[in-house]
Amino acid sequence: MRKPLFFVLAASLALAVAYVTVHAADEPMPSVGQAAPTFTLPSQDGSQIALDSFKGKWVVLYFYPKDMTPGCTIEAHNFQRDLAQFEAKNAVIVGVSVDNPDSHKQFCTKEGLTFRLLADPEHKVVDEYGSLGHFGPMTIANRNTFLIDPSGKITKVWTKVDPKVHSGEVLAAIPVS
Repeated sequence: MRKPLFFVLAASLALAVAYVTVHAADEPMPSVGQAAPTFTLPSQDGSQIALDSFKGKWVVLYFYPKDMTPGCTIEAHNFQRDLAQFEAKNAVIVGVSVDNPDSHKQFCTKEGLTFRLLADPEHKVVDEYGSLGHFGPMTIANRNTFLIDPSGKITKVWTKVDPKVHSGEVLAAIPVS
């Protein structure tokens, strides 16, 4: 009796992974020159944050796989380290993952992060930005970043970024106001 149950579970898992893979291709990644897709998501403090609330500022919208993992922690620390330089260029940093607001709150507290981390556990915004991915059976956000200008247009897109150097790359792409 165990073998049929094992095969049913294995088949179910294979279908779930296939759905995530197919679903990831549903939304193309927004491109340079396009208006950034708008959204509203909860942040680590539970407040609802809308992309539109940052009109007039540069927005560094970065997607990352998971709170409290090594690469994501390095990337977040580097954005935090450079935050004053981003602010001097009239820029805000907004991170998005599929983790929930409580996970973001713990991550921010543990790592001393003061910029916004937005929760997208339903994968709507991650998918809309063409950044939905998977790691085995786990759904994640792929490590992609969108630089949005003060008028709301995408000016640069980075995919599969190196978390060790990415903050500097983004900072260099924002003109001095």
